[in-house]
Amino acid sequence: MTSHTNRRLLLQAAAGACAWPLLASHSQAQSAEFKLKLANNFPATHPTNIRMKEAAEAIQAESKGRVEIQLFPNNQLGGDTDMLSQVRSGAIDYFMLSGLILQTLVPVAGINGLAFVFKDYPTVWAAMDGELGAHVRGAIAKVNLHTFDLAFDNGFRNITSSTKPIQTPADLQGFKIRVPVSPLWTSMFKALGASPASINFSEVYSSLQTKIVEGQENPLPLIESAKLYEVQKYCSMTSHMWDGQWVLANGKRWQSLPPEVQALISKHFNKAALAQREDIRRLNNGLEAQLKAKGMVFNYPDIKPFREVLSKAGFYQEWKTKYGPEAIGKLEKYTGKLA
Repeated sequence: MTSHTNRRLLLQAAAGACAWPLLASHSQAQSAEFKLKLANNFPATHPTNIRMKEAAEAIQAESKGRVEIQLFPNNQLGGDTDMLSQVRSGAIDYFMLSGLILQTLVPVAGINGLAFVFKDYPTVWAAMDGELGAHVRGAIAKVNLHTFDLAFDNGFRNITSSTKPIQTPADLQGFKIRVPVSPLWTSMFKALGASPASINFSEVYSSLQTKIVEGQENPLPLIESAKLYEVQKYCSMTSHMWDGQWVLANGKRWQSLPPEVQALISKHFNKAALAQREDIRRLNNGLEAQLKAKGMVFNYPDIKPFREVLSKAGFYQEWKTKYGPEAIGKLEKYTGKLA
């Protein structure tokens, strides 16, 4: 993506961010038969929210005002764990969440985050749009949540630090790193010798600013849109795991919608996912240069020693046992045998 296109996307989002919960005009809002809330933790300027805003507008237009989806980006309705509770209770209709955080409720949902299992995006999408993703969606349905066919891209994650570049596993010894509230993340960084702290994304910037933690790990688009470069100096391109987000719907509320409304929402949410994946792909091509211009220092570790440390620590064997042979078999269909 060119810098001009990137700026256009960001400006579009910024212009609409404060008004997103009020997408409809007053008369349309009064007449909407179905008023639905969608929340996530992404900044308003992130491609995910740009595309979901477009989807909400298209749904409203195509339904002739019958369906209104209100967007609440940037943790407006709480942190991830709070919003997960809200979508389960029905206070939120749709909530976008990483499978690695959802695994606290649906254990197999975190399988895509096993360290260093995906070598590239073609492998990711073959698995997530194929048998592995279908298996995860089936497990999500069992806890009375509906999820859509296509996951959004949160990207390959990289480690940032305010104190030093992470070049080898030895650099992680005792390193205080923020991780999401997810057992897989905690397990991985403990196996690498770090000191992980589980913190919701809504508190990441302040935790880095006040030095509660030295570093964190996220994909480049989120490092840029959340302005983490303001409180982090180094970025180590580890690509240690791929992370995506499912759009979760309250199961009871979803089932109460007429079939034609379900079909309309599904069509535009899946369309938004495909467009967002392309946005992230293009952004990744230019973000490193942009972040360097903002003062971040990049390094490119050899990932083989990290894999070896994890293997010796029993990380892969532990999670193969936890996920079980059926799920691991579906993963290995795409990735090859795990370490």
